[in-house]
Amino acid sequence: MSSKAGLRFVLDRPERPGAVAPSAPESKVGVAYDTAWARRYPVRLARALLLDDLTLPITRAICRPLIEGAEQLDRLDGPAIFAANHASHLDTTLLLACLPPKMRHKTIVAAAADYFFDTRAKAALQAGFFNSIPMERMRVNRRSADIAAALIEEGWNLLVFPEGGRSRDGWGEEFKGGAAYLAKRCDVPVVPIHLHGTRAILAKGSLRLRPGKAEVRFGPPVRPRPEDDARRFSVQVERAVAALSDEAETDWWSARRRLAAGSTPSLRGPDVSPWRRSWDLSSARGGHPRARSRAGAKWPFNERTD
Repeated sequence: MSSKAGLRFVLDRPERPGAVAPSAPESKVGVAYDTAWARRYPVRLARALLLDDLTLPITRAICRPLIEGAEQLDRLDGPAIFAANHASHLDTTLLLACLPPKMRHKTIVAAAADYFFDTRAKAALQAGFFNSIPMERMRVNRRSADIAAALIEEGWNLLVFPEGGRSRDGWGEEFKGGAAYLAKRCDVPVVPIHLHGTRAILAKGSLRLRPGKAEVRFGPPVRPRPEDDARRFSVQVERAVAALSDEAETDWWSARRRLAAGSTPSLRGPDVSPWRRSWDLSSARGGHPRARSRAGAKWPFNERTD
């Protein structure tokens, strides 16, 4: 072999048999995006300074949050999963603003892999700014679940929106099982949280910001029982958030009585046509779900008549 041929053999791309299909390039975005760099000390320090001194003061000024049940956080003696309803892009920063600093700076955020991690630029911004990790919306992805579980076991809290996305019309969606699965797998409590008012400030699909007042309610931490699977425990978490919603629109005592009786209204709203669902949101309490119907509306909400 001549020296020229030998050099070409070393430098040329190796040949591939024609019958073998080329392998697809490995994805670097979505659930495959590596967020480990966002938890290194220099990044954590920069994020803490940015959140505490800029983002959170602005969020508090825009939302003017009323916080109820903050004493429930004192019952935690280790990592926990914070599970909240989701109505606005403001929800994440608002919740972080309402957490005590020690919890805030030790919290990771579960973000939709197909929305916030679909490009490297968006993924880097989300991971660096919010300490987010990519999660599948509709199912439990093994890779992202393993990462989340490992971080919880290291002492990190997890903030998750079990509906999988923001509310389309002001009503809630069915809770997916990811938070319940991780709570059972890691044996940690779930803190139910209800947010009210953020949709009026910044609704889905709108770029118009309307400063207003938001309410943040923390409920008692709940733990899965040994006999609970992820699906059953997810229903329990959804009911706990629904009870906080009921409390927000009525009062604590009435909401507790309905919870004990198993008659807490669902977060998902009446099974009727879209215009009637929207009508029921137009209440004297500024558009809070179910308040109008409970105040005396006569629509037959228990059956579909459209």
